[in-house]
Amino acid sequence: MNDIKIIKTKEDCNRALLLIEGLVDRDPEVGSVDADRLTLLTALVKDYESKNFPEHLPDPIEAIRFRMEQADLKPADLVPYIGTAARVSEILSGKRQLTLDMVRALSTGLGIPAKVLIQKPSRNFESQNWDTALVRTMERRGYFGKKTLKEHDKSELVSGFFAMFGHLQPTVLYRKTSFRSAPRTDNSALLAWGVRVLQKAAKMKVVTKYKKGTVNLSFMSALMQLSAKDKGPLLARDHLKKHGIKLIIEPHLPKTHLDGATFFAEKENPVIGLTIRHDRPDNFWFTLMHELGHVALHQDNDIESFYDEALQDKDGVEIDSKEKEADTLAEESILPKSKWETSAAKTTPNQFSTEDLANELGVQIAIIAGMIRFKHKNFYYLNKIVNDKSLSVRQYFMEEFEEKI
Repeated sequence: MNDIKIIKTKEDCNRALLLIEGLVDRDPEVGSVDADRLTLLTALVKDYESKNFPEHLPDPIEAIRFRMEQADLKPADLVPYIGTAARVSEILSGKRQLTLDMVRALSTGLGIPAKVLIQKPSRNFESQNWDTALVRTMERRGYFGKKTLKEHDKSELVSGFFAMFGHLQPTVLYRKTSFRSAPRTDNSALLAWGVRVLQKAAKMKVVTKYKKGTVNLSFMSALMQLSAKDKGPLLARDHLKKHGIKLIIEPHLPKTHLDGATFFAEKENPVIGLTIRHDRPDNFWFTLMHELGHVALHQDNDIESFYDEALQDKDGVEIDSKEKEADTLAEESILPKSKWETSAAKTTPNQFSTEDLANELGVQIAIIAGMIRFKHKNFYYLNKIVNDKSLSVRQYFMEEFEEKI
């Protein structure tokens, strides 16, 4: 760890941030030397920023709303802390300020720090406490246009980024969002990525409105047939566009393991965002089918967006019923249970049985190989097929993976 030293200047901080970015991209195992370096560097940067930049606390009303979301509370559940249903409504709408008694009750009952609640409510999004490494990556990806950290501070850049999308501030997105995410995920990065996807979607011209019920198992199975064709991912994007669904490709941000998300901000044109985090056909098509599963099953739910990260058993995160439903529909659209049960690949997973099954289904072989690995819970099977570099998906979306700075 000879390259790690106390941060005394902005130049020292920038150097540390570059090291952090490289370590984050490697996603080191817990307990490894690189993981320890990442922890130490992050602590040094936070210490430097806490001494050189003032603390910005979250808006008290947004803090209450976020706590309600975490604990699945309704406004009526706040009555014991605030007084009456009418008063709860006034507080949440910003028409009435919290009294000292309310602050004490909410702090004790909901665990919200009193120093957050005693602030004057503000509708401005405070972004000074955003991770600088994340903001730097957003800068390189072109999130801020031609603005850079050399000319603007990160608070100005982040606030301006969200302001471009009007009312969809991060705190608003939090309220009606379902996260399937690992414990170490940076939700700020997820939300920034989501707004970026929605910004791109706003620029995509779609003349057709999505007709409810269009996406179902039959639609998804038919879409899978495009995977066997040349430029299948592009054909899928065009096909979805004809039916009023916008497919946006945007690489994931550091400290996320995001594969995709579905947004219902505009019911008439659902938006699906994919990261192509793993440049393999099986990952691309399963994630696409999973997000379409949300369109088919959950459009009428009171949830405006679903963020779907790849989770490992070690993360210990319980996957909710809506995610399981989307997974089940995605699996059935790619490899129907009836076909799997009678396939030779179920008992003898080799190249020949995989090719036979793929030909029978009319689906690209690498996708079926990926499904077979998943079914057998053995991700060493069929490596040559699954990791065939000639089947790269990113090759069709290279402009999305070229950093601007």
